[in-house]
Amino acid sequence: MLRTLWLLLSFAVPVRGIYKFVSCPHGKQCQKALLSGNDVLLQCSSAGAHWYYFFLQTRSGWTTTNTSVSNMVTTPVGHLLIRNPLPSQTGLYSCWNQNGTQETQYEIDFQDVSSLHITHKSLDQDPLHNASLELGRQETVFTHWEPWQDCNRCNVPGERKRLGYCYIQEPQEEPVPCGIFLGQAKLKSNRLRPEMQVEACFAPCDPQRSYRQEYTVFDSFSFSKESEALWLTCSLGSIYRPIMWEVNGIPLTWRGQLVGQGMNTVLDTSTRGRQLQIFQPATYKCFVHQEFMAQFSPMMGPEALEEQNKEEELQWKVGKVLVPPKEADSVLKGLKLVLLMVFVLTLAGLLFRVFRPAWDKRKNSVLLVK
Repeated sequence: MLRTLWLLLSFAVPVRGIYKFVSCPHGKQCQKALLSGNDVLLQCSSAGAHWYYFFLQTRSGWTTTNTSVSNMVTTPVGHLLIRNPLPSQTGLYSCWNQNGTQETQYEIDFQDVSSLHITHKSLDQDPLHNASLELGRQETVFTHWEPWQDCNRCNVPGERKRLGYCYIQEPQEEPVPCGIFLGQAKLKSNRLRPEMQVEACFAPCDPQRSYRQEYTVFDSFSFSKESEALWLTCSLGSIYRPIMWEVNGIPLTWRGQLVGQGMNTVLDTSTRGRQLQIFQPATYKCFVHQEFMAQFSPMMGPEALEEQNKEEELQWKVGKVLVPPKEADSVLKGLKLVLLMVFVLTLAGLLFRVFRPAWDKRKNSVLLVK
């Protein structure tokens, strides 16, 4: 069922609510830094528009998107959808209408999401510091931060994130995204990468808002004998949108992921959690913009269940046979000692209760004699 939904969404007319939507005024040239591996929709409101691109790393000349690149699709209204963009697709994107007039042009830097630097405020982790480049013009590398996204939960503690992009600025010049500034230049620097910062948050639920999405998916399947791990995908999720996963009703957090408490799961950093790697059966739920999107209920397949039962039975037998005799004797001796102490204390209590009245009478008689 899940695969069917994704196929329908892939072939449907792209809408702004699903993809990262980038707009630019008519007749203008706009510059934007984005992340690779996450779908984006470039605006051009001109039916029958033609798009042309120029990749800065290859400089192979202007090429039409209609024939060359498989992950680019022009929508019926004229927008350009780029699915799973690559860092090598950093460059210029120009939209022309049917009359041969340029509508708009973008300079897009698809920064490598695999090099994403992730920090969490509650762990006292610092973002990247500004740095200088040795190109002879006193260039400064810094992170341009976007606003914080919404909290991924409401009425309960959650997390929110913000994305930061690598920019380079020369003295007295406007800052430029790193990929556009460098072009074909290859610099080895740990500073030339995007960032993501996470912090704890608390937000009230909106009483006027429905938190049930029309695309909600319920999917059940089995672990096969060969698979040691599976990937779950949260429909309509993206690094540009707040996402939250639950395992048996317990929320997964980036803080837990960073400190190694991921509840036997792995959040995919390249999509900021749109995909979740799992290793055991449970009930998994995902939420996007606080809206319930999908529930997965993987079960242990018959073959895997049978193999697990055999392993447990074998471990029980091995454990029963291989218990060291000396260790068993020490345990028995300890139990006997505890029982002996309990018996002695009980006997002492009984004797005390028996002889105490006689002692009290003797004490009273001595007082009368005096």
